[in-house]
Amino acid sequence: MSLTSTLDELLAGGVPARVPGIVAGVTDARRTRYLASFGRRGPDEEMVMTADTVGWIASMTKPLTCTAAMQLVETGQLDLDAAAADTVPDIAGLGVLEGFGDDGAPRIRPPRRPVTLRDLLTHTSGLVYDIWNADILRYRELTDTPGIIGCRNTSLMTPLVFDPGERWNYGIGIDWTGKMVEAASGTTLGAYLREHVFEPLGMHDTAFRITGTMRRRLARLYARDRDGTLELEPDRELPQEPEFEMGGGGLYGTVGDYLKFIRMILNRGQSGSARVLQPETVHAMSRNQIGPLRVSRLSTAMLALSNDAEFFPEVPRTWSFAFMINEEQAPTGRSAGSLAWAGLANSYFWIDPARGIGGAWLTQVLPFVDREAFPLYLAFEKSVYDSMAE
Repeated sequence: MSLTSTLDELLAGGVPARVPGIVAGVTDARRTRYLASFGRRGPDEEMVMTADTVGWIASMTKPLTCTAAMQLVETGQLDLDAAAADTVPDIAGLGVLEGFGDDGAPRIRPPRRPVTLRDLLTHTSGLVYDIWNADILRYRELTDTPGIIGCRNTSLMTPLVFDPGERWNYGIGIDWTGKMVEAASGTTLGAYLREHVFEPLGMHDTAFRITGTMRRRLARLYARDRDGTLELEPDRELPQEPEFEMGGGGLYGTVGDYLKFIRMILNRGQSGSARVLQPETVHAMSRNQIGPLRVSRLSTAMLALSNDAEFFPEVPRTWSFAFMINEEQAPTGRSAGSLAWAGLANSYFWIDPARGIGGAWLTQVLPFVDREAFPLYLAFEKSVYDSMAE
């Protein structure tokens, strides 16, 4: 069977039995090889999922914000190893949470060294998400600190849970990175991305603020109950007039747009006549930048938003300046040294420089690593590699 017919058969069988709707795409370095949609983007019959359906891509925002930061590293406007507080002074006020006293008050001490942009990009800063850290969830509740999803500046002011560089743990470092992009460039993160990343790549349907044309194609968000039932989530849209644009997870976009970003990485920073990143920068963004540290399991502290999350637990995984890297071949066929990450509403992507292929996947279902959406995504990726082997 051809790639198209193989994937069509797989994904058509996944809706609506497993997820309400899917958009999935595959690209090589030159062109889109596959882009198709299945199911619905909402509860009404006319809300058909289309190839240009817009969805919340959540943490698939991170590599785009990292791209912006690395552009500014190229021009000398940001320094990977200088104290981040030189650019965003507020981060100097964050201490290390060592636990809670007998009275329940958080115990906080100064970090042993300042946080750097390198720490933020590689998730080794000590800043974590409350979704996967019960101590930070408790700290937020005790101090009435708002969650990051509300895009309020005070939501960034949570303590570290370890000293910078000590270990890897996924968190809000890329939101601080977005703040550094704004401070260094003198403009908002969205404006910077639009001029320096989205326009050169032709990503016209990706933005923090949902435009009118995007909203007409917007997929609704669903949540799966413990009994497996999917319910519409009416109030999950990100603030459209935020205090800060969330560089770690605030973008809405399309699979087609994300395939353009993947192609740029496959082409070592080039997109048509536009150079978005220097080849040496893409090289750095495609290599382990955390040394002997390893990406570890994310154990949920908020079951409504995420199940326990771990990609290919039998495969050692590291982190670059933008991506997770599988250091050995993955069970799906993904080559060793491939790049990947995901978004909270079960959107996923991968980039395989060795095979010159990549793909992106959009569903709008909570919790993360959904019991139906995630296995279906893995089957999609494996089918791509199986078709290449035929």
